[in-house]
Amino acid sequence: MRGIALIGTLATNIWVFSHPWGLWGMLDDPVLPDESAGAATTQLVLMALAQGKFLALLSLTFGVGLAIQHRAARRRARRWPGRYLWRATLLFVDGVVNYVLIAEFDVLMGYAVTAAVVSVLLLTRPRAQRAMILAFGALHLALISALVLLLTAVPGADVDAGLPAGPSPYATESFLGLALFRLDNVAVFRAEPVLIGFLSVAMFLTGAALWRAEVFGDAGARVRRRLMTAGAVAVPIDVALALTASPGSLLLERYVVAPVVALGILGLVAELCLRRGTEGWFARRGREVGRVALSAYLLQNLLGGALFYGWGLGVAESAQAWRVPVTVLAFVVITGVVAVSAHLWLRRFALGPVEWLWRAAAEGRRPRLEIPHDRPRASSAVAD
Repeated sequence: MRGIALIGTLATNIWVFSHPWGLWGMLDDPVLPDESAGAATTQLVLMALAQGKFLALLSLTFGVGLAIQHRAARRRARRWPGRYLWRATLLFVDGVVNYVLIAEFDVLMGYAVTAAVVSVLLLTRPRAQRAMILAFGALHLALISALVLLLTAVPGADVDAGLPAGPSPYATESFLGLALFRLDNVAVFRAEPVLIGFLSVAMFLTGAALWRAEVFGDAGARVRRRLMTAGAVAVPIDVALALTASPGSLLLERYVVAPVVALGILGLVAELCLRRGTEGWFARRGREVGRVALSAYLLQNLLGGALFYGWGLGVAESAQAWRVPVTVLAFVVITGVVAVSAHLWLRRFALGPVEWLWRAAAEGRRPRLEIPHDRPRASSAVAD
């Protein structure tokens, strides 16, 4: 599930990489001015397939991981959250590095803060956690509704701020220059984690609640059916909002409807895995990506920058006339590189490279990296 969520985030972020103005351009207008009507519609449909859904799915899986770690700590009579807060701090540091050096749409910083908050909330009773899901969800819905009302009811509120003067820094700046550009515009680029703070807490808690409800086991069949039904109802609404392409409708799509679709995806994937097993070729590749999720996330962002930005191949600027097919091809290629890299790495090593560094710092010791010779490769496991 985590591997699918990670690849899905690339399907969203790849359009940011391929825009000549990066995230700033996507916020101004995701469709380029000279794109044909057919290309624009195709882009909006492709974007709608991933927009917000896999970010929410990643949040759900993060909540599941937190619940598993909380249960393990209780079973071993360890204090909770205890050392987990240090692990969350290290994740925040990873996010800072990713934001400054690689991608301004980093999710790790927001996840680290949310994980620290939710790790404390997991100390409450399940009933209290269900109430908090509703409360935080209601606060998020009220916030987004207020923004949509502002955009639709106040004259001029939906007018684009426009792009900064001069050429795009994504095309002209060096690797270091783009890092400085991100630091200069931190208030703009870090607005989303603040905007979805309530939603993130609700999704983390929902993931933990679904795990307790055995959504991944035979006993969770009823829960999975409900999730798939909710997702199926939300899909046509999601597509309709995406094609409207107004600022208000995009807010509703990404931050209100897409999380419901993500719940449906979780239920559907869990159902398919239980019915068909998880030893197929695609399932094994997804599991490998999920096992090195942190390394894979940083790698796919680095590859996207190297392909599209000026410090790399500069494809975003040079291939504007073929943006849609080039973006789709880039997604396929980067996904393939990440999956092959994960497969080859895990044939020898038990942890991803970034996971190894992160765990070494979290535990204050050097964890084993290579798989022991007497341990079957196929059965090697990595704890969260």
